[in-house]
Amino acid sequence: MKKIKKKATKKARYHYTECGLDNIYLRNGFELVPTKKGRMLHIHNVGGLHQAIGEMLVSEKKHLDGKEFRFLRHELNMTQQILAALLGVDVQTVANWEKEKIKDVPGPAQCVIRLRYSEKMDGNQEICKPLERLAELDELIPEEPEIDFQQDQDNEEWQPTLAA
Repeated sequence: MKKIKKKATKKARYHYTECGLDNIYLRNGFELVPTKKGRMLHIHNVGGLHQAIGEMLVSEKKHLDGKEFRFLRHELNMTQQILAALLGVDVQTVANWEKEKIKDVPGPAQCVIRLRYSEKMDGNQEICKPLERLAELDELIPEEPEIDFQQDQDNEEWQPTLAA
């Protein structure tokens, strides 16, 4: 019997750092196209690639790091300001998570961004609307509301009430 040599057809992987993540490599679905200024990356169905990355991040059990959190926010077309309002945190807090100046993105923030991304992919608004309404309500309540106390006429117990 004659041995058949396999031809080496292994194509080099492309380290896709343009998405903002350090650990994404493409095995195929891309071309490096020569131009006058050098080679340019062309990704076939870049939207589908970003959706696959997003779905992987949302379904993983591990905590999101700042770059992964930022990737999902970008895919949701949300500004840091909008996300901060939705989460009830300062805009600088979101920026610090994404720059990894604050080591861990808190669990509730991770849950919200994952839910929002999943919801966007499913075309479902069941979670988005209540979260947006809660963020709007937070804006309506003053930072330090005046609190009135009122004594119950029957049992003389004091009860706090929000000032009108």
